[in-house]
Amino acid sequence: MDFQKRPKIGVAVLVLHDGKILLGKRKGTHGAGMWEAPGGHLEYGETIEECAIRELKEETGLSTPSADVIDWVENPAKIGNRHYVTFFALVQSFSGTPTVCEKEKSEGWEWFSIENLPSPLFSTIPLLLEKREKNELIGGLC
Repeated sequence: MDFQKRPKIGVAVLVLHDGKILLGKRKGTHGAGMWEAPGGHLEYGETIEECAIRELKEETGLSTPSADVIDWVENPAKIGNRHYVTFFALVQSFSGTPTVCEKEKSEGWEWFSIENLPSPLFSTIPLLLEKREKNELIGGLC
């Protein structure tokens, strides 16, 4: 086993407002042109909630008093030889207007109806949706 290659921990922030979700179009080599929630890497000594609050501010300029961890997905080394475990944090109370704070990482932020998400979506959101659908099906069988 190669101990140099270890999974990374990502945190995605699902910001909801008036029945819509905030997504940004990615720039860069990993997932360029795909839509994704604000987020980033968990730093050493940081909680998932702290990471969500920090990343939301760094990427969008939005401030929030709290972020609730609601789920996670695993994406093992399928894209670009990267293995991620991504936690999702929900934010429903915030202040500010979404702004592109990291121009090298995002083309812009837009609000989308949850029933009408843009395409293509970065892999973490479809993985979460698939997991949620599977859990609902299993829950209905038990």
